[in-house]
Amino acid sequence: MWRGSSPVRARAAAVAALLLCATAALPTGPALAAGTPGPYAFAPDARPVSGGASTAGAGALTPGATYKSSLPGAGETHYRIDLDDTSDAYVSVTAVPAAGSTIHAGDGIKVSVRDAQGHSCSQDTETFGVVRSPRPIAAWGMREISADRPRCETAGAYDVIVERVTTAESVPDTWDLELFAATEPPLKQAGGTSAPETWDSATPDPLTGDGERRKGGAGFASAVPVGEGAWTSDIRPGRTLFYKVPLDWGRQLHATAGLGAADGGDGYAVGALNLALYNPVRGFVDDASANYDGSEKAAELDPLPPVAYENRYAGPDRLGAMRFAGSYYLVVHLSAAVAERYGDGPFELTLRVQEGGAAQAGPGYAGESEPGDVFQLSEGDREAAAADEAGNGAGGGGIENAALTALAVGGIGAGTLVLVVLGVWAVVARRRVGAL
Repeated sequence: MWRGSSPVRARAAAVAALLLCATAALPTGPALAAGTPGPYAFAPDARPVSGGASTAGAGALTPGATYKSSLPGAGETHYRIDLDDTSDAYVSVTAVPAAGSTIHAGDGIKVSVRDAQGHSCSQDTETFGVVRSPRPIAAWGMREISADRPRCETAGAYDVIVERVTTAESVPDTWDLELFAATEPPLKQAGGTSAPETWDSATPDPLTGDGERRKGGAGFASAVPVGEGAWTSDIRPGRTLFYKVPLDWGRQLHATAGLGAADGGDGYAVGALNLALYNPVRGFVDDASANYDGSEKAAELDPLPPVAYENRYAGPDRLGAMRFAGSYYLVVHLSAAVAERYGDGPFELTLRVQEGGAAQAGPGYAGESEPGDVFQLSEGDREAAAADEAGNGAGGGGIENAALTALAVGGIGAGTLVLVVLGVWAVVARRRVGAL
């Protein structure tokens, strides 16, 4: 008898049943080549929406929902969002260039929000910078109820404009987009209107010791939860890994991404490793990059303030983005240029996460956000960040996660997918038997 194997066999049987039942729902187009996953995993529930060349043809966005769209190489693309006159609103736009695209340092996207009269409410531009490698990047727009912007306080339709930032050498190809819209209710009682003047900006002593295996996700929706500690994974050139860290009000985040030494090769890759931080509404906070010469290198974020509602009064910068409690996203990218000098890898990635500060009570919202859980944390969030991630330790839950991810990605033949999952289950079961 296989001691302890019944739960694994039961889970595998359930996954196989799920896959077989879902066969009819899988696409029948050509399968993705093995080892060549797409550059980004869109949210499984993302709704298709088409942007317009002007406000007349703008695609409609609803707070609390995620959308998939596209962005041409030139011109403005417009979306419409209807807002009340009390809530702050945020729209994050993730741009996904195709793998193999030519990227220049000045390329990127710009997101603007305007009211019905054409007055500007916000504007944000994000570029690829020194990491000239095709990867997902995100910019955000906002409509804040603020004395500084009385023109953007009325209820009604608002215009979200997305456009490419390009250089003279840029190729005007089309990029995929993922849009995420959220609203934040007002406070029950008005609080301070200025950002904290002092906070601990000292860099903590680095974590030591070996990391625990925790494979990252391929998009915001599939980001893998991590808490304080060291987390290791394999990463290949051109790939991007997504993690999420639950942060309460008052907590402070410090993060470093380290790349292991190469087995061979030589040369110097500029901006090889990039670590970016996004807030719970996928608004860009900050990033750091490291060059690579084949030896161990690390990209470390500069010190950030504790999460506080009042940080928003610091302005639309890295301090102002630390304005919510919720899940913050750590996004790690290894430049495709590394493969030219050091091969396809994989390379060992170590993500070190530290948290400081004491958790505090929230500011007290007078209503619900959309989506409802974006600015709060559950015990499940905290437990998931601390627990051994399924598929990276001894647990058997990685089979279920792998199956669900495959179903969401699509483009893989249903019969092949069933055989792959059952094969993985067989390998896991044999390993468990050998260990007993």
